Amino acid sequence: MHIILVSDRLATARSITLTWRHVLMFMGAMFASVLILSSLFSYVTVRHAAEIRLPFLQDLLRSVNAEESQRSKDFVRENLNAMAVKLGEMQAQLLRLDTIGERLAGIAGVRPQELKAFEAKADGRGGPLLQPTAMTSTDLQRAVDALANQLEAKSDAISMIESQMLEDRIRKSLLPTSLPVDAQWNASTYGWRVDPFTGERAMHEGADFVAMPGTAINAAAAGVVVSAERHPQYGNLVEIDHGKDLTTRYAHASKILVKPGQLVKRGQKIAEVGSTGRSTGPHLHFEVRIRGLAQNPDRFLRMAQASQRPTAARR
Repeated sequence: MHIILVSDRLATARSITLTWRHVLMFMGAMFASVLILSSLFSYVTVRHAAEIRLPFLQDLLRSVNAEESQRSKDFVRENLNAMAVKLGEMQAQLLRLDTIGERLAGIAGVRPQELKAFEAKADGRGGPLLQPTAMTSTDLQRAVDALANQLEAKSDAISMIESQMLEDRIRKSLLPTSLPVDAQWNASTYGWRVDPFTGERAMHEGADFVAMPGTAINAAAAGVVVSAERHPQYGNLVEIDHGKDLTTRYAHASKILVKPGQLVKRGQKIAEVGSTGRSTGPHLHFEVRIRGLAQNPDRFLRMAQASQRPTAARR
């Protein structure tokens, strides 16, 4: 680009040549000038505005601080409410645990007075008297944590006791302590007797229940049927395995109602009274065996009879 300067003071005209480099330098200088002037203007404006409006900014700052303080108070209040709810829930759990403890005491045969006396004796307390002070949120949280630990320990202890008692009940349910027939067994008990067929002295390995044909024969305990078949001497025979090498036999039945491998419950009907096999009349021949050896069923039957007396009395 050529620029020609013409003036009265100049004898001749001058010519100036501008390149792109000169144009860029000029534009850069203009931009720097604008930037410096803008910064200076902003600084002066903000400084004077701050000096003029300082009370307004102070009010705004106080308002923000007040809102933050209120939010903090609300947060603390919400936490305290949550901990109060947690304490209420744990108190309800304590009431439930007390109920469970009373129920377990009743099952175990412990009177509530004895249980309370034991708890009072075990829970000894004492110490100097100190005046109470206001609890902080940290102290309250520690108290909640301590109570939660106590609840967990007490729950575990009661659960363990309940599990042990349930295990004992299951073990007892596998013992033949239920009458197989609702009748007396004094007709022919366990032991040596005069055989009704040969008239000679012979061993009787069970107990006989005299009953009408068709009378229900019930399982004396829960177990698995291992045999349900016809036997030359026992007649229609059902044998149940109760675990721990303990089995029971039900002989001379007129009808068998179970199959081998079937799981039966205590008191479940498994057959009907009859006079099959080596029998002189309708009755049930009942045996209890341990490791295949015949045992005297009288003690089991007396336990069953004793357990049925309170039920009959309630009726």
